[in-house]
Amino acid sequence: MNESTLLPAPLWRRLLALAYELLAVVAIIMVMVMACLLLTGGKLDPHAWWYRATLLAAVGAYFVISWIRGGQTLGMRPWRLRLRATDGGPVSTQRALLRFASLAAPLLLIALAPLTGTRSAMIAPFAAWIVYLAMAFVDPRHRTVQDLLSGTLLEYRPVPRD
Repeated sequence: MNESTLLPAPLWRRLLALAYELLAVVAIIMVMVMACLLLTGGKLDPHAWWYRATLLAAVGAYFVISWIRGGQTLGMRPWRLRLRATDGGPVSTQRALLRFASLAAPLLLIALAPLTGTRSAMIAPFAAWIVYLAMAFVDPRHRTVQDLLSGTLLEYRPVPRD
C-alpha cells in the first residue's frame, strides 16, 4: 500500500483497538500471575514490589516488542492501525519505551490513595487517559499526548478499493 493512503487514526478506531488490547493484557497478566504463583509455591504477596514490577514489565514488553516489530499490537491489526515515528520510519526502541512509559505514568496516581481515598485514586488514571485521548480532537494529525511525547503517530490504512 502506498504511503499516500495512510490517514491519522480516528479516535473511535483507537478505542475499539483498546478494547481488544484489554483482552491481550488480561491474558498476559493471568499467565504472569500463574508463573509467579508457581515460583512462590502459592504464597504470593500481591503487594510485593517485585510482583508488581514483573506484571508491568510483561505488559510493557508486549507493547514495546509489538511496536518495534511491525508497528502493530494484536488489538491494532483488525482495525488497520499502525504506529510509526513522526518522520515516517519505524518506531525505535527508545520511542516505544517512552510511549509505554507515558501511557503507564497515570497508574502512579493510584499511589495517592492514602491522601485522596481509594475511589478517587482509582478514578484518577482514567481521567488522565481521557485527557490524553482528548488531545486527538485538537491536534490536526489526531495525535494524543503519548504520540506527542514519544514522537510517534498512529495511522489508519484504509482497505484498498478496486
